[in-house]
Amino acid sequence: MNNVILVGRLTQNPEIVEIDESKKVTSVILAVNRNFKNSDGIYETDFIRCILWNGVASTTTEYCHVGDVIGIKGRLQTSKYEDENKKLHYVTDVIAERVTFLSTNKKVEVTSDELAPAS
Repeated sequence: MNNVILVGRLTQNPEIVEIDESKKVTSVILAVNRNFKNSDGIYETDFIRCILWNGVASTTTEYCHVGDVIGIKGRLQTSKYEDENKKLHYVTDVIAERVTFLSTNKKVEVTSDELAPAS
Protein backbone atom coordinates (compact mmCIF):
# COMPACT_ATOMS: atom_id res chain seq x y z
CA MET A 1 0.00 0.00 0.00
CA ASN A 2 1.38 3.41 -0.99
CA ASN A 3 -0.33 6.17 1.05
CA VAL A 4 1.07 9.46 2.30
CA ILE A 5 -0.65 12.03 4.52
CA LEU A 6 1.04 15.38 5.11
CA VAL A 7 0.05 18.61 6.84
CA GLY A 8 2.24 21.64 6.34
CA ARG A 9 2.66 25.19 5.06
CA LEU A 10 3.10 26.21 1.45
CA THR A 11 6.54 27.72 0.84
CA GLN A 12 5.47 29.54 -2.34
CA ASN A 13 2.36 30.55 -4.24
CA PRO A 14 1.20 27.68 -6.46
CA GLU A 15 1.40 28.40 -10.19
CA ILE A 16 -0.53 26.33 -12.69
CA VAL A 17 1.04 25.02 -15.89
CA GLU A 18 -1.18 23.89 -18.76
CA ILE A 19 0.41 20.92 -20.50
CA ASP A 20 -2.34 20.74 -23.11
CA GLU A 21 -6.07 21.51 -23.29
CA SER A 22 -7.01 18.73 -20.86
CA LYS A 23 -4.04 18.60 -18.45
CA LYS A 24 -2.98 21.10 -15.80
CA VAL A 25 -0.29 20.63 -13.18
CA THR A 26 1.32 22.50 -10.34
CA SER A 27 4.04 21.53 -7.93
CA VAL A 28 4.23 22.90 -4.43
CA ILE A 29 6.78 22.59 -1.67
CA LEU A 30 5.18 21.74 1.65
CA ALA A 31 7.08 22.62 4.84
CA VAL A 32 6.22 19.84 7.29
CA ASN A 33 7.39 20.10 10.90
CA ARG A 34 8.63 16.94 12.57
CA ASN A 35 6.87 16.01 15.80
CA PHE A 36 10.08 15.46 17.77
CA LYS A 37 13.11 17.56 18.67
CA ASN A 38 16.62 16.90 17.40
CA SER A 39 19.65 16.57 19.71
CA ASP A 40 19.82 20.40 19.95
CA GLY A 41 16.21 20.60 21.17
CA ILE A 42 14.90 22.04 17.90
CA TYR A 43 11.96 20.84 15.83
CA GLU A 44 13.26 20.29 12.29
CA THR A 45 11.26 20.86 9.13
CA ASP A 46 11.14 18.72 5.99
CA PHE A 47 10.46 20.38 2.63
CA ILE A 48 8.51 17.97 0.44
CA ARG A 49 7.62 18.48 -3.21
CA CYS A 50 4.02 17.58 -4.04
CA ILE A 51 2.59 17.34 -7.56
CA LEU A 52 -1.07 18.28 -8.10
CA TRP A 53 -2.96 17.55 -11.31
CA ASN A 54 -6.00 18.98 -13.11
CA GLY A 55 -8.89 20.08 -10.83
CA VAL A 56 -6.88 19.71 -7.62
CA ALA A 57 -4.14 21.87 -9.18
CA SER A 58 -6.60 24.53 -10.39
CA THR A 59 -8.48 24.84 -7.10
CA THR A 60 -5.32 24.89 -4.99
CA THR A 61 -3.77 27.55 -7.23
CA GLU A 62 -6.93 29.65 -6.97
CA TYR A 63 -7.42 29.49 -3.19
CA CYS A 64 -3.99 28.90 -1.61
CA HIS A 65 -1.04 31.21 -1.04
CA VAL A 66 2.39 31.08 0.57
CA GLY A 67 2.10 30.31 4.29
CA ASP A 68 -1.30 28.62 4.08
CA VAL A 69 -1.66 25.32 5.91
CA ILE A 70 -2.94 22.46 3.77
CA GLY A 71 -3.32 18.73 4.15
CA ILE A 72 -2.37 16.40 1.32
CA LYS A 73 -3.29 12.76 0.91
CA GLY A 74 -1.53 11.02 -1.91
CA ARG A 75 1.10 8.51 -2.92
CA LEU A 76 4.85 8.44 -3.36
CA GLN A 77 6.29 8.27 -6.85
CA THR A 78 9.97 7.84 -7.64
CA SER A 79 11.56 8.78 -10.94
CA LYS A 80 15.15 8.69 -12.12
CA TYR A 81 17.35 10.62 -14.51
CA GLU A 82 20.97 10.72 -15.65
CA ASP A 83 23.05 13.87 -15.40
CA GLU A 84 25.65 14.96 -17.97
CA ASN A 85 28.24 12.72 -16.25
CA LYS A 86 25.98 9.66 -16.65
CA LYS A 87 25.37 9.56 -12.91
CA LEU A 88 21.94 8.20 -12.01
CA HIS A 89 19.75 10.31 -9.68
CA TYR A 90 16.46 9.40 -8.02
CA VAL A 91 13.70 11.88 -7.16
CA THR A 92 10.76 11.10 -4.91
CA ASP A 93 7.58 13.21 -5.07
CA VAL A 94 4.16 13.04 -3.47
CA ILE A 95 1.39 12.81 -6.08
CA ALA A 96 -1.61 14.47 -4.43
CA GLU A 97 -4.98 12.76 -4.69
CA ARG A 98 -6.78 14.91 -2.10
CA VAL A 99 -6.03 18.38 -0.76
CA THR A 100 -7.68 19.93 2.29
CA PHE A 101 -7.33 23.67 2.91
CA LEU A 102 -6.83 24.04 6.66
CA SER A 103 -5.82 27.65 7.29
CA THR A 104 -9.02 29.24 6.00
CA ASN A 105 -12.12 29.92 8.09
CA LYS A 106 -14.02 27.22 6.29
CA LYS A 107 -12.62 23.76 5.65
CA VAL A 108 -12.53 22.87 1.96
CA GLU A 109 -11.55 19.49 0.59
CA VAL A 110 -10.75 18.76 -3.03
CA THR A 111 -10.23 15.34 -4.56
CA SER A 112 -9.00 14.39 -7.98
CA ASP A 113 -12.15 12.27 -8.59
CA GLU A 114 -14.58 15.13 -7.94
CA LEU A 115 -12.86 17.48 -10.36
CA ALA A 116 -12.18 15.09 -13.20
CA PRO A 117 -13.31 16.52 -16.55
CA ALA A 118 -16.57 15.11 -17.89
CA SER A 119 -16.13 12.75 -20.84
